[in-house]
Amino acid sequence: MMDISTASIYTDFQGLARLRRSARERSPEALRESARQFEGLFIQMMLKSMRQTLAGDGLFDSEQVRFFQGMFDQQVSLDLAQRGGLGLAEVLYRQLGGEADGPRRPYPLTAPYAPRVDGAAASHTESPAKTSPAYAESPQAYVSELWPHAVRAGRALGVAPQVLIAQSALESGWGRKMIRNGNGEPSHNLFGIKADGHWQGRRALVTTLEYQDGVAQRRRAAFRVYDSAAQGFEDYVAFLSSNPRYRQALALGADPRAYLRALQEAGYATDPAYSDKVLSIISSGSFQSRIDPLKDSRTPPTI
Repeated sequence: MMDISTASIYTDFQGLARLRRSARERSPEALRESARQFEGLFIQMMLKSMRQTLAGDGLFDSEQVRFFQGMFDQQVSLDLAQRGGLGLAEVLYRQLGGEADGPRRPYPLTAPYAPRVDGAAASHTESPAKTSPAYAESPQAYVSELWPHAVRAGRALGVAPQVLIAQSALESGWGRKMIRNGNGEPSHNLFGIKADGHWQGRRALVTTLEYQDGVAQRRRAAFRVYDSAAQGFEDYVAFLSSNPRYRQALALGADPRAYLRALQEAGYATDPAYSDKVLSIISSGSFQSRIDPLKDSRTPPTI
């Protein structure tokens, strides 16, 4: 096995080359190290921003001092990331297809894969275990419990059920980060659909991250609340089928890549990598291993 531990700093080009080769093989070690490296870079950017707010023209304000401060910040940020960091690396590792190895640490408040629809991303903490539905217990439970609903919805839309499972997993953090109402009950809103003026059901008001011209902005928005995951899948079908701007995406439903890109271009999400993120879940070995035993399931439940 290739040793990737030598890629201890993101300016070590040889180490990064080894890390890239391992990542292509989708090894868990490479995924975890890539997540740590990204978190280290993020921490360094934070430190740099804080230093820039300090007043200049002092005794220690010179190009040489700033150079060594940058090197120091670089090493400190990587050391923090290797020691656990801010929790961002763990979130990235799971979203890249890695499995949690031990007790889950709480997701940070602004996770990179919070539920989104029409360019809005809901931001909230992880679901309390005592009120979480059974399908949120693990990715395997998520796939097994929701597969029949995805089959039924996929038939109605002309889209493979694997695509719907992967998309909802991205939006809801495998059910662990779904939107909740005021008393903490799960909304079963696995696709992050907003409660617009046409929605007559229950709503959950949450803080969201909406992207405008590539810049994330915090806003409050209402999202739909369902009685069950089955109802959530049913409304996803109705939401896309009744909205003219998604017609082109549905016409391409037989091609997962084309469908997801058309869905994104129609305004379902503003993240330019949205479709690629869903496709990366579908193509991961762990996802395929969970789906394969269910492919012969032909009898979806009544929604």
